Amino acid sequence: MSKASGINQQAWLGGLLKGLVVFFSWLPLRINRWAGSFIGWLLWWIPNSNKRVSEKNVAVAFPELSPQEQRRLVKRSLIHLGQVTTELGPAWCWPESKLLPLIKEVKGQELLDQAREQNKGVLLLAPHIGAWEINGMYTSTTQASTFLYRPPNIPSVEAFMVNARSRYGAKLAPTDMRGVRDLVKALKAQQLSAILPDQDPGEKGGVYAPFFGRPARTMTLVSKLIQKSDCAFLFVVMERLPKAEGYRLHILPAEAEVASADEAVAAAALNRGVEACIRIAPEQYLWSYKRYRKPPAGVDDIYKS
Repeated sequence: MSKASGINQQAWLGGLLKGLVVFFSWLPLRINRWAGSFIGWLLWWIPNSNKRVSEKNVAVAFPELSPQEQRRLVKRSLIHLGQVTTELGPAWCWPESKLLPLIKEVKGQELLDQAREQNKGVLLLAPHIGAWEINGMYTSTTQASTFLYRPPNIPSVEAFMVNARSRYGAKLAPTDMRGVRDLVKALKAQQLSAILPDQDPGEKGGVYAPFFGRPARTMTLVSKLIQKSDCAFLFVVMERLPKAEGYRLHILPAEAEVASADEAVAAAALNRGVEACIRIAPEQYLWSYKRYRKPPAGVDDIYKS
């Protein structure tokens, strides 16, 4: 494929993705959820990697469940995965006056209030549960915010994504050294930020730590950000409520060890916090993500067995 044809293909794919997001934004939330559920049903019935990976992960995380219960959890998680896709429409396109009233309850608001009273920046740890895209939309309206973002694989959609995520006032910084420096500077300036703490950091960005009893590569960026900025830190989950009723935001405390200078201790505490978040709504977690990829020596790769 020539360079020109590759660029054209990227532009075509970016235009298609933007068109789909805008289309999903035209749908009322009830219809949007129905469309997402339909995508999830297809993922359940048609053989695909999302289903295979979800089955492996659920079996590791919940060995106490019967095979039937595990299958039920996988099925429900794929339905929520479909809803994550269609939910990009409201999350990226709806105005504040339409999107934020869908947050029906905030549990743990006092924890965030107490963190702000310390006159420090606040780092929110938001795992891939429920409507994580809406977390940033909500929090950026409550306090000056700077968020890291990973540039998409399709460059032609980057500007659309950045504009969508920053439209309520947040500043976005890419996940490179300059972006990390900007984030530390923002936290020192008593701003708010959020990070997805359950992403695979790669070979050099993390250490192995238990995640539901099995070693998983876990980022050390969280503890380093806290140490460099002396910020407060909390976990957050935007739970998707049934029957298109909206969302419930959970704000949870994080163990002090998340900030430990010992990377193994900090990573283990971080994963325990993510596990606690997942137990709020296990079916809404992104089980299709290869959380246990590239295991340490002597540990089987569950995705190849």
